[in-house]
Amino acid sequence: MKRPERESGFTLVEVMVAMSILSLVMLATVTGLRTLANTQAAIERKIARVDEVRTVSEFLRDLMESALVGSKGGLTLGGGGRDATYFRLSENGAEWKSTILFGEAFGGIYLVKVAEEDGQLVLRWQEPPRTGLAPKHWKDTESRTLVRDLEEFSVEVREEFYTDWTREWPEFSV
Repeated sequence: MKRPERESGFTLVEVMVAMSILSLVMLATVTGLRTLANTQAAIERKIARVDEVRTVSEFLRDLMESALVGSKGGLTLGGGGRDATYFRLSENGAEWKSTILFGEAFGGIYLVKVAEEDGQLVLRWQEPPRTGLAPKHWKDTESRTLVRDLEEFSVEVREEFYTDWTREWPEFSV
């Protein structure tokens, strides 16, 4: 007598085991891709923040380099008309007279202030007052936010090139 041939195929148990293994592999892959996407988004946010701070830093360096020195030389606490040099420090910012270009055809000499205001780094500017007049109150001037969600901002000064930076400054700094 001849034995009946076995039919080829998978048993139900074999199919269920294969599907379970496939499901685990798919779950691990999807979880890994989601983690990778979250990491990439976090890295892009950090890179954007670093670029923002770098751009602001370069802008402030250029603005400080273009600070105006009056005909008598040196930095003073203001006064003496439009030609006088102006530089003032406070705990949360700095003010000085500088040349600013707001595009290709607009700019000139302005008093500028960079300071921390409500958790943001804000640039304010105004035209220098005429002789004998006081500058406008800074809250009444035009402004632009340079950095939002500011984590830390401090102003430090050093009296001489070779001395250490300090947060304690004299009444005025040169």
